Amino acid sequence: MTVLIVDDHPSFRASARTLLEAEGYEIVGEAENGASALQAVKELKPDLVLLDVQLPDMDGFQVADQLCRLADPPDYGRCIEGCGANGFVPKADLSGAAIAALLIA
Repeated sequence: MTVLIVDDHPSFRASARTLLEAEGYEIVGEAENGASALQAVKELKPDLVLLDVQLPDMDGFQVADQLCRLADPPDYGRCIEGCGANGFVPKADLSGAAIAALLIA
């Protein structure tokens, strides 16, 4: 599975890359803000976008909403449901298993 990591903190992107690659995910790119994330998705076509909620130019929910338009048709429940994201994994809980659980659900 290919993954794009979107987060404005380089240290988190590096940690997420190391963790996910160790669990068999292929990291195809990284982005530091919403605009670069949208461009990267168009170019790289990842299977999964690991998307931070708080980005400098727009929030992750806005990015997710725009990503859903590109495709064929704490508790962030309402935001997640409304933006088309599969779910939410807190940074402290990031693991391959957590991502796999979202994909199965």
